[in-house]
Amino acid sequence: MSVLAIIASVSLLSWLWLTCCQGWFWRTDVRLPERSAPARWPEVALVVPARDEAEVLPLSLPSLLAQRYPGPARVILVDDGSSDGTGALARGLAAPGLLPLTVASPGEPPPGWTGKLWALRHGVELAGEAEYLLLTDADIAHGPDSLAQLVAAAESNRLDLVSQMARLRTETRWERLIVPAFVYFFAQLYPFRRSNRPGARTAAAAGGCTLVRREALERAGGVAAIRGAVIDDVNLARLVKRDGGRTWLGLAEQVDSVRPYPELAQLWRMVSRSAYAQLRHSVPLLAGTVLGLALVYLVPPVALVAGLLAGDAGAAVPAAVAWALMALTFRPMLAYYGRPAAEALLLPFTAGLYLLMTVDSAVRHWQGRGAAWKGRTYGAPARTRPDAPVGDPVPAPSGAPEPD
Repeated sequence: MSVLAIIASVSLLSWLWLTCCQGWFWRTDVRLPERSAPARWPEVALVVPARDEAEVLPLSLPSLLAQRYPGPARVILVDDGSSDGTGALARGLAAPGLLPLTVASPGEPPPGWTGKLWALRHGVELAGEAEYLLLTDADIAHGPDSLAQLVAAAESNRLDLVSQMARLRTETRWERLIVPAFVYFFAQLYPFRRSNRPGARTAAAAGGCTLVRREALERAGGVAAIRGAVIDDVNLARLVKRDGGRTWLGLAEQVDSVRPYPELAQLWRMVSRSAYAQLRHSVPLLAGTVLGLALVYLVPPVALVAGLLAGDAGAAVPAAVAWALMALTFRPMLAYYGRPAAEALLLPFTAGLYLLMTVDSAVRHWQGRGAAWKGRTYGAPARTRPDAPVGDPVPAPSGAPEPD
C-alpha cells in the first residue's frame, strides 16, 4: 500500500467520522423551534452597536423600527465613535408609528474593552429593566415578525439565549464562493444540534442576531465578563450556558446581512481578523488546524489526480469517496443559499483559501496588528487567573500599543 494511499484512506476515515459523528453539522434544518404566542409579551430592548455604518444603516435600521411586536419594545443604537454621520443618519430614520429610537454614544472604550462590547454595555445599561435584549449588528435586516418569533421561541421553550445565523449576501462571485463555506465551516466547528443540547460542552451564538434574557446575562456577569473578547458571540453563549442557562442557535429565515463584500480582499479581512483568535492564539492549534484542513479538504482532490496519473487505485478510490462525501455534506448549505449543486466540487479550493486566511491571521497577530476592524486593533485576550472572566485582557508588552 503506497504512502499516498494511506494518506487518502486517513482522509476518507476523517470524512466518515465528520459525516456521521460531528453532530450532523451539515444539515440545514435547524430553524427556530416550535413556538406559540405567550400570554404576556415581555418588554424587549433592541441594542445595535454601530461604528461607521452610514452605508448600510438605511437598509437595516428601518427593518428594526418597523417590527410588528405585540409588546413594549424600543431600539437603542449606540454610536461607537463613528466619523461618517452614523448617529445623525439613524436619528433621521425615526418616524411616528415606528418603534421608539434612542441614539447614544458612550465615548471611546477604556483599555481592555473592544469597541463593540463597550457599546453593547452602554446599550444594555440604557435598556433598563427590559426582560429581553436583542443584540443585533448594524448590517442586519430583520423581517417584520423577526422579533416576535424570537421572543415566542424563547418563551415557549424556556430558552435564555436564542440566536440565528443571519443569511449573508451571495451576489458577487467571491461572495458565492466564500460565504456558504463560511457558514458550513462554522457549523462544523460548532454543530448546532450539539450546541443546543442542555449540558453539552459545545456552546455558540451568532452575534448578528442574539436574543438574551436580561437576568441570564446579569447572572453570567454581564457584558463586562467578555469585555476583551474578539469573538464575543461564542463567548457570550459559553457564559450563559456555563451558568446553567439554555441556549439555542440555528439558521435564519427572516434575518439577512446587507453588508456587501464585492472583492476577495474584504472577505479575506472578515475571516482573517478573528481566525487566530478562534484558535486562542495558540501555535499548536494553528499547526493542527493547517494540517487538518490540508488532510480533510486538500488531500482528496490531490490524491485522486495523483492516483489516477500513477495508476494507484488504492489512493484514487478512497480519495474519490472522500471528495464525494465532502460535496454531499456541502450540498445542503449550497441549497440554503440557492446555489447549484455543482459548486460543491469547489469546496477544496475554498478551503485552501481559508487555510491561507488562517495563516495570515496568525502572521498579522505576530506582527502586532492583531484583530483589526474599522481603525482599531486588538491583541490576544487571556485569563490572568483561573476564575477570570472570558476575555479578561492581558496588558500589552512594553512598547506595544494597548487596544483601542
